[in-house]
Amino acid sequence: MTSSTTDFLETARRVIAVERAGLAQLSDSLDASFGAAVDLILRARGRVIVSGMGKSGHVGRKIAATLASTGTPAQFVHPAEASHGDLGMVTENDVALVLSNSGETPELSDIIAHTRRFTIPLIGVASRADSTLLRQSDVAIVLPRADEACGTGVVPTTSTTMTLALGDALAVALMEHRQFTPEHFRTFHPGGKLGARLARVADLMHADMPLVGEDTPMGEVLLTISQKGFGVAGVTDAAGRLTGIITDGDLRRHMEGLLSLRAAEVMTAGPRTIDPGALAEKAVAAMNARKITCLFVVTPEGDGAPQGILHIHDCLRAGVA
Repeated sequence: MTSSTTDFLETARRVIAVERAGLAQLSDSLDASFGAAVDLILRARGRVIVSGMGKSGHVGRKIAATLASTGTPAQFVHPAEASHGDLGMVTENDVALVLSNSGETPELSDIIAHTRRFTIPLIGVASRADSTLLRQSDVAIVLPRADEACGTGVVPTTSTTMTLALGDALAVALMEHRQFTPEHFRTFHPGGKLGARLARVADLMHADMPLVGEDTPMGEVLLTISQKGFGVAGVTDAAGRLTGIITDGDLRRHMEGLLSLRAAEVMTAGPRTIDPGALAEKAVAAMNARKITCLFVVTPEGDGAPQGILHIHDCLRAGVA
């Protein structure tokens, strides 16, 4: 390891240590104003309008996105654009969350004035309790005066990290109050890797299943397996309940005199199944554990009739792996 690499690592660890200390200060400094901010957002009939300038604006965009994807309608409004017409996006049903480290950012003056004129609830976040922003706010959250990690005290580093963490804390507090579930999250985030992880078995399963009755001759069973293309066949009783499954292994074990047998004589009884409401990730884990490629989908509380079939390739195509 070169000396420059060592220096870089020391710098990185110093920055992280300074920001970690800032987060600890933030945690210790939180008071009733945090709960008041959560209550204010919960009472709002509209959206959370997040605004901030510069680095605070970049953090604000992320906070708005996190709120929106976790059940709290939110939108970022740039303060400069707000002064040129976008104030119309901020209505009396909304609550404003305005971010500024100093609390004196001049570009925020119009959006602050707009909230005061139309009695729009305002949550201010800044590091100075006597700043214009916090004095005008209905709920004022004061960030602790922690050291910036840059060493010069002028580059927003620790302050933006604290603001970001505060936004996450607000989002999670709102999530828990609303009992926001992974299924709700998937509704707002159907794409990408996270959406794939939250896919349900019912979303990926096939309704056109390879099913045969217990008394079906094996010649017909082989035809069904070939036609459906899953490499297996499910076996049902007279009431339509899934009682077994026929796989390649079952065929090999009964190779001698196979065509003289019926499905019930060849099948493996009590096959592993999966609930249609289960996460597809759970299905993949079950298939990997048993070294199988298909699962029949059966509702546990139902009549035992198969609802569909899931192949591991369906999961892989959907990005679940």
